[in-house]
Amino acid sequence: MKKAEYASRGPVPQDIIACVDFELPAPAAGEVLIEVLAAPINPSDVLTITGAYGMLPPLPAIGGNEGIGRVAALGVGVTTPAVGQRVLLPVGSGTWRTHMLATASQLVVLPSVGDALQLSMLTVNPPTASLLLSEFVTLEAGDWVIQNAANSAVGSYLVQLAKRRGLHTVNVVRREGAIAGVKALGGDVVLLDGPDLAQRVEAATGSAKIKLGVDAVGGLSTEYIARSVRVGGTVVNYGGMSGIRCTIAPDAFVFRDVTLRGFWLAWWFRNSSPMVQQALFAELTKHIAAGELSAKISATYSIEQIKVAVGAAVAGERDGKIVLTPNGPIEAS
Repeated sequence: MKKAEYASRGPVPQDIIACVDFELPAPAAGEVLIEVLAAPINPSDVLTITGAYGMLPPLPAIGGNEGIGRVAALGVGVTTPAVGQRVLLPVGSGTWRTHMLATASQLVVLPSVGDALQLSMLTVNPPTASLLLSEFVTLEAGDWVIQNAANSAVGSYLVQLAKRRGLHTVNVVRREGAIAGVKALGGDVVLLDGPDLAQRVEAATGSAKIKLGVDAVGGLSTEYIARSVRVGGTVVNYGGMSGIRCTIAPDAFVFRDVTLRGFWLAWWFRNSSPMVQQALFAELTKHIAAGELSAKISATYSIEQIKVAVGAAVAGERDGKIVLTPNGPIEAS
Protein backbone atom coordinates (compact mmCIF):
# COMPACT_ATOMS: atom_id res chain seq x y z
CA MET A 1 0.00 0.00 0.00
CA LYS A 2 1.23 3.47 -0.84
CA LYS A 3 0.11 7.02 -0.07
CA ALA A 4 1.08 10.56 -1.12
CA GLU A 5 1.91 12.32 2.14
CA TYR A 6 3.30 15.70 3.19
CA ALA A 7 4.59 16.68 6.64
CA SER A 8 5.08 20.42 6.07
CA ARG A 9 3.70 23.23 3.89
CA GLY A 10 5.47 25.52 1.47
CA PRO A 11 5.28 27.37 -1.85
CA VAL A 12 6.47 24.48 -4.06
CA PRO A 13 4.04 21.62 -3.39
CA GLN A 14 5.82 19.01 -5.51
CA ASP A 15 8.91 19.40 -3.33
CA ILE A 16 6.91 18.69 -0.18
CA ILE A 17 4.76 15.71 -1.05
CA ALA A 18 6.16 12.20 -1.40
CA CYS A 19 5.01 8.64 -2.04
CA VAL A 20 5.51 6.47 1.06
CA ASP A 21 4.59 2.92 2.03
CA PHE A 22 1.94 2.21 4.67
CA GLU A 23 -0.26 -0.61 5.91
CA LEU A 24 -3.93 -0.77 6.90
CA PRO A 25 -5.58 -3.27 9.24
CA ALA A 26 -8.49 -5.41 8.08
CA PRO A 27 -11.76 -3.45 8.02
CA ALA A 28 -13.48 -3.25 11.42
CA ALA A 29 -17.18 -3.89 11.95
CA GLY A 30 -19.18 -1.53 9.75
CA GLU A 31 -16.17 -0.64 7.59
CA VAL A 32 -15.01 -1.53 4.12
CA LEU A 33 -11.58 -1.61 2.52
CA ILE A 34 -11.51 0.40 -0.72
CA GLU A 35 -9.06 0.08 -3.59
CA VAL A 36 -8.65 3.59 -4.99
CA LEU A 37 -9.13 3.65 -8.76
CA ALA A 38 -8.72 7.34 -9.60
CA ALA A 39 -8.32 10.64 -7.76
CA PRO A 40 -7.88 14.04 -9.44
CA ILE A 41 -5.56 16.86 -8.47
CA ASN A 42 -7.62 20.03 -8.03
CA PRO A 43 -6.39 23.60 -7.43
CA SER A 44 -7.80 23.34 -3.89
CA ASP A 45 -5.59 20.28 -3.30
CA VAL A 46 -2.51 22.25 -4.30
CA LEU A 47 -3.53 25.21 -2.12
CA THR A 48 -4.02 22.84 0.80
CA ILE A 49 -0.46 21.57 0.45
CA THR A 50 0.95 25.10 0.24
CA GLY A 51 -1.17 26.24 3.21
CA ALA A 52 -3.18 28.82 1.27
CA TYR A 53 -6.57 27.08 1.42
CA GLY A 54 -9.42 27.96 3.77
CA MET A 55 -9.41 24.61 5.56
CA LEU A 56 -6.18 22.74 6.38
CA PRO A 57 -5.79 19.20 7.77
CA PRO A 58 -3.37 18.49 10.61
CA LEU A 59 0.11 17.35 9.56
CA PRO A 60 1.25 14.92 8.39
CA ALA A 61 -1.54 14.67 5.85
CA ILE A 62 -2.44 12.66 2.76
CA GLY A 63 -3.29 14.72 -0.32
CA GLY A 64 -6.55 14.55 -2.24
CA ASN A 65 -10.18 15.37 -1.52
CA GLU A 66 -12.17 13.26 -3.98
CA GLY A 67 -12.06 10.17 -6.13
CA ILE A 68 -13.58 6.82 -7.00
CA GLY A 69 -12.76 3.39 -5.60
CA ARG A 70 -13.77 -0.26 -5.67
CA VAL A 71 -14.79 -2.15 -2.53
CA ALA A 72 -12.14 -4.81 -1.85
CA ALA A 73 -13.19 -6.27 1.53
CA LEU A 74 -16.04 -5.99 4.05
CA GLY A 75 -15.99 -5.68 7.81
CA VAL A 76 -18.34 -7.62 10.05
CA GLY A 77 -22.00 -6.71 9.55
CA VAL A 78 -21.59 -4.98 6.20
CA THR A 79 -23.98 -6.10 3.47
CA THR A 80 -23.80 -3.06 1.24
CA PRO A 81 -21.88 -1.91 -0.68
CA ALA A 82 -20.79 -5.29 -1.97
CA VAL A 83 -17.28 -6.35 -2.85
CA GLY A 84 -16.50 -5.15 -6.37
CA GLN A 85 -18.93 -2.21 -6.36
CA ARG A 86 -17.63 1.22 -7.23
CA VAL A 87 -18.07 3.95 -4.64
CA LEU A 88 -17.46 7.66 -4.32
CA LEU A 89 -14.60 8.29 -1.89
CA PRO A 90 -15.54 10.37 1.18
CA VAL A 91 -14.95 14.10 0.71
CA GLY A 92 -11.71 15.34 2.25
CA SER A 93 -10.49 11.89 3.20
CA GLY A 94 -6.99 12.02 1.71
CA THR A 95 -7.67 10.15 -1.51
CA TRP A 96 -4.16 10.07 -3.00
CA ARG A 97 -3.41 6.53 -1.89
CA THR A 98 -3.80 2.98 -3.10
CA HIS A 99 -6.20 1.86 -0.35
CA MET A 100 -8.37 3.35 2.38
CA LEU A 101 -10.87 2.32 5.06
CA ALA A 102 -14.30 3.93 5.22
CA THR A 103 -17.59 3.57 7.07
CA ALA A 104 -19.87 1.55 4.80
CA SER A 105 -23.08 3.41 5.66
CA GLN A 106 -21.60 6.75 4.56
CA LEU A 107 -20.54 5.65 1.10
CA VAL A 108 -22.31 6.56 -2.14
CA VAL A 109 -22.51 3.62 -4.53
CA LEU A 110 -21.80 4.52 -8.15
CA PRO A 111 -23.18 2.81 -11.26
CA SER A 112 -21.19 -0.03 -12.77
CA VAL A 113 -21.19 1.77 -16.12
CA GLY A 114 -19.45 5.03 -16.93
CA ASP A 115 -15.88 6.24 -17.22
CA ALA A 116 -14.10 5.87 -13.86
CA LEU A 117 -11.77 8.78 -14.64
CA GLN A 118 -14.72 11.09 -15.25
CA LEU A 119 -16.62 9.82 -12.21
CA SER A 120 -13.55 10.43 -10.03
CA MET A 121 -14.04 14.17 -10.59
CA LEU A 122 -17.70 14.17 -9.51
CA THR A 123 -17.45 15.63 -6.01
CA VAL A 124 -15.86 19.06 -6.47
CA ASN A 125 -16.00 20.67 -9.92
CA PRO A 126 -19.40 19.56 -11.31
CA PRO A 127 -21.40 20.61 -8.20
CA THR A 128 -19.49 23.89 -8.08
CA ALA A 129 -20.50 24.65 -11.68
CA SER A 130 -24.10 23.59 -11.09
CA LEU A 131 -24.49 25.63 -7.91
CA LEU A 132 -22.92 28.73 -9.46
CA LEU A 133 -25.76 28.63 -11.99
CA SER A 134 -28.54 28.06 -9.46
CA GLU A 135 -27.75 29.59 -6.07
CA PHE A 136 -27.25 33.29 -6.74
CA VAL A 137 -29.49 34.48 -9.57
CA THR A 138 -32.77 33.14 -10.93
CA LEU A 139 -31.97 32.22 -14.51
CA GLU A 140 -34.42 31.24 -17.22
CA ALA A 141 -33.92 29.62 -20.60
CA GLY A 142 -32.51 32.19 -22.99
CA ASP A 143 -30.64 34.16 -20.32
CA TRP A 144 -26.92 34.90 -20.65
CA VAL A 145 -24.13 34.11 -18.18
CA ILE A 146 -20.53 35.33 -18.42
CA GLN A 147 -17.58 33.51 -16.88
CA ASN A 148 -13.80 33.73 -16.98
CA ALA A 149 -11.39 30.79 -16.68
CA ALA A 150 -13.83 29.15 -19.08
CA ASN A 151 -11.26 26.53 -20.12
CA SER A 152 -10.85 25.31 -16.53
CA ALA A 153 -12.61 22.17 -15.31
CA VAL A 154 -15.34 24.15 -13.52
CA GLY A 155 -15.63 26.39 -16.57
CA SER A 156 -16.10 23.45 -18.92
CA TYR A 157 -18.77 21.90 -16.69
CA LEU A 158 -20.53 25.27 -16.47
CA VAL A 159 -20.65 25.54 -20.29
CA GLN A 160 -22.16 22.07 -20.60
CA LEU A 161 -24.68 22.49 -17.78
CA ALA A 162 -25.74 25.93 -19.02
CA LYS A 163 -26.37 24.50 -22.47
CA ARG A 164 -28.52 21.71 -20.99
CA ARG A 165 -30.58 24.37 -19.17
CA GLY A 166 -31.10 26.52 -22.25
CA LEU A 167 -28.72 29.26 -21.11
CA HIS A 168 -26.26 31.17 -23.30
CA THR A 169 -22.66 31.64 -22.18
CA VAL A 170 -19.99 34.25 -22.74
CA ASN A 171 -16.71 32.52 -21.99
CA VAL A 172 -13.55 34.46 -21.22
CA VAL A 173 -10.09 32.89 -21.50
CA ARG A 174 -6.59 34.26 -21.06
CA ARG A 175 -4.85 32.67 -24.07
CA GLU A 176 -5.69 32.27 -27.73
CA GLY A 177 -5.04 28.55 -27.69
CA ALA A 178 -7.94 27.93 -25.30
CA ILE A 179 -10.64 29.38 -27.54
CA ALA A 180 -11.25 26.39 -29.81
CA GLY A 181 -11.71 23.94 -26.93
CA VAL A 182 -14.36 26.07 -25.22
CA LYS A 183 -16.22 26.57 -28.50
CA ALA A 184 -16.16 22.79 -29.07
CA LEU A 185 -17.91 22.29 -25.71
CA GLY A 186 -20.76 24.53 -26.80
CA GLY A 187 -19.71 27.97 -25.57
CA ASP A 188 -21.80 30.53 -27.46
CA VAL A 189 -19.23 33.34 -27.31
CA VAL A 190 -15.53 32.93 -26.43
CA LEU A 191 -13.38 36.03 -25.90
CA LEU A 192 -9.91 36.89 -24.64
CA ASP A 193 -9.79 38.75 -21.33
CA GLY A 194 -8.86 42.41 -21.37
CA PRO A 195 -9.81 45.97 -20.36
CA ASP A 196 -12.28 46.37 -23.25
CA LEU A 197 -14.08 43.11 -22.47
CA ALA A 198 -17.43 44.79 -21.71
CA GLN A 199 -17.54 46.49 -25.12
CA ARG A 200 -16.72 43.26 -26.94
CA VAL A 201 -19.31 41.33 -24.90
CA GLU A 202 -21.97 43.89 -25.79
CA ALA A 203 -21.17 43.59 -29.48
CA ALA A 204 -21.04 39.77 -29.44
CA THR A 205 -24.33 39.31 -27.55
CA GLY A 206 -26.39 42.07 -29.13
CA SER A 207 -26.34 44.09 -25.89
CA ALA A 208 -27.75 41.21 -23.82
CA LYS A 209 -28.59 42.08 -20.21
CA ILE A 210 -26.36 39.59 -18.41
CA LYS A 211 -27.62 38.82 -14.91
CA LEU A 212 -24.75 36.64 -13.66
CA GLY A 213 -20.98 36.89 -13.90
CA VAL A 214 -18.67 34.14 -12.62
CA ASP A 215 -15.07 34.95 -11.70
CA ALA A 216 -12.29 32.49 -10.88
CA VAL A 217 -9.33 34.73 -11.68
CA GLY A 218 -9.41 37.78 -9.42
CA GLY A 219 -7.35 40.91 -9.98
CA LEU A 220 -8.65 43.26 -12.65
CA SER A 221 -10.42 40.33 -14.34
CA THR A 222 -13.07 40.67 -11.64
CA GLU A 223 -13.70 44.25 -12.75
CA TYR A 224 -13.86 43.25 -16.41
CA ILE A 225 -16.61 40.75 -15.54
CA ALA A 226 -18.39 43.34 -13.35
CA ARG A 227 -18.45 45.84 -16.23
CA SER A 228 -19.92 43.14 -18.50
CA VAL A 229 -22.99 42.29 -16.40
CA ARG A 230 -26.11 44.43 -16.45
CA VAL A 231 -26.80 47.23 -13.96
CA GLY A 232 -27.90 45.45 -10.79
CA GLY A 233 -26.15 42.25 -11.87
CA THR A 234 -24.30 39.79 -9.64
CA VAL A 235 -20.69 38.64 -9.84
CA VAL A 236 -19.70 35.48 -7.96
CA ASN A 237 -16.04 34.77 -7.26
CA TYR A 238 -14.99 31.20 -6.50
CA GLY A 239 -11.21 31.32 -7.03
CA GLY A 240 -8.09 33.39 -7.47
CA MET A 241 -6.09 31.91 -10.35
CA SER A 242 -4.18 35.16 -10.84
CA GLY A 243 -2.99 35.13 -7.23
CA ILE A 244 -4.22 38.73 -6.93
CA ARG A 245 -7.13 39.98 -4.81
CA CYS A 246 -10.38 40.88 -6.58
CA THR A 247 -10.33 44.46 -7.88
CA ILE A 248 -13.41 46.47 -8.85
CA ALA A 249 -13.35 50.24 -9.38
CA PRO A 250 -16.24 52.25 -7.85
CA ASP A 251 -17.72 53.17 -11.25
CA ALA A 252 -17.96 49.49 -12.17
CA PHE A 253 -19.21 48.41 -8.77
CA VAL A 254 -21.03 51.05 -6.72
CA PHE A 255 -22.41 53.21 -9.55
CA ARG A 256 -23.70 50.16 -11.44
CA ASP A 257 -25.24 48.51 -8.35
CA VAL A 258 -23.25 45.31 -8.93
CA THR A 259 -23.21 42.72 -6.14
CA LEU A 260 -20.01 40.76 -5.50
CA ARG A 261 -20.47 37.40 -3.78
CA GLY A 262 -18.15 34.58 -2.85
CA PHE A 263 -18.74 30.84 -3.23
CA TRP A 264 -16.96 27.99 -1.45
CA LEU A 265 -18.28 24.46 -1.93
CA ALA A 266 -17.29 23.53 1.62
CA TRP A 267 -19.92 25.93 3.00
CA TRP A 268 -22.56 24.35 0.81
CA PHE A 269 -21.66 20.90 2.14
CA ARG A 270 -21.96 22.22 5.70
CA ASN A 271 -25.23 24.11 5.24
CA SER A 272 -27.28 22.03 2.80
CA SER A 273 -29.36 19.03 3.82
CA PRO A 274 -28.37 15.45 2.94
CA MET A 275 -31.50 15.26 0.77
CA VAL A 276 -30.45 18.30 -1.28
CA GLN A 277 -26.91 16.97 -1.66
CA GLN A 278 -28.12 13.53 -2.71
CA ALA A 279 -30.44 15.01 -5.33
CA LEU A 280 -27.66 17.09 -6.91
CA PHE A 281 -25.16 14.24 -6.96
CA ALA A 282 -27.74 11.82 -8.38
CA GLU A 283 -28.38 14.20 -11.28
CA LEU A 284 -24.68 14.80 -11.94
CA THR A 285 -23.82 11.11 -11.66
CA LYS A 286 -26.48 10.24 -14.22
CA HIS A 287 -25.09 12.71 -16.76
CA ILE A 288 -21.44 11.77 -16.18
CA ALA A 289 -22.09 8.01 -16.32
CA ALA A 290 -24.00 8.51 -19.57
CA GLY A 291 -21.12 10.50 -21.07
CA GLU A 292 -23.24 13.66 -21.26
CA LEU A 293 -21.02 15.67 -18.89
CA SER A 294 -17.24 15.50 -18.87
CA ALA A 295 -13.98 17.34 -18.38
CA LYS A 296 -10.85 17.03 -20.47
CA ILE A 297 -8.05 14.99 -18.90
CA SER A 298 -4.51 16.12 -19.66
CA ALA A 299 -2.67 13.12 -18.20
CA THR A 300 -2.83 10.34 -15.63
CA TYR A 301 -0.03 9.40 -13.23
CA SER A 302 0.72 6.59 -10.81
CA ILE A 303 1.01 7.26 -7.09
CA GLU A 304 4.78 6.74 -7.38
CA GLN A 305 4.85 9.70 -9.80
CA ILE A 306 3.17 12.07 -7.33
CA LYS A 307 5.89 14.73 -7.50
CA VAL A 308 5.70 14.86 -11.29
CA ALA A 309 1.90 14.80 -11.16
CA VAL A 310 1.64 17.74 -8.75
CA GLY A 311 4.23 19.62 -10.79
CA ALA A 312 2.10 19.08 -13.89
CA ALA A 313 -1.01 20.25 -12.03
CA VAL A 314 0.56 23.58 -11.09
CA ALA A 315 2.13 24.18 -14.51
CA GLY A 316 0.73 26.97 -16.66
CA GLU A 317 -1.18 26.44 -19.91
CA ARG A 318 -2.15 22.89 -18.98
CA ASP A 319 -4.90 21.54 -21.20
CA GLY A 320 -7.08 19.38 -18.97
CA LYS A 321 -7.12 17.72 -15.57
CA ILE A 322 -4.36 15.73 -13.90
CA VAL A 323 -5.66 12.47 -12.41
CA LEU A 324 -3.89 9.89 -10.24
CA THR A 325 -4.55 6.19 -10.86
CA PRO A 326 -2.97 4.69 -7.72
CA ASN A 327 -3.58 1.04 -8.61
CA GLY A 328 -2.64 1.18 -12.25
CA PRO A 329 -3.91 2.68 -15.50
CA ILE A 330 -7.64 2.87 -16.26
CA GLU A 331 -8.93 2.88 -19.78
CA ALA A 332 -11.23 5.82 -20.46
CA SER A 333 -14.57 4.78 -21.95
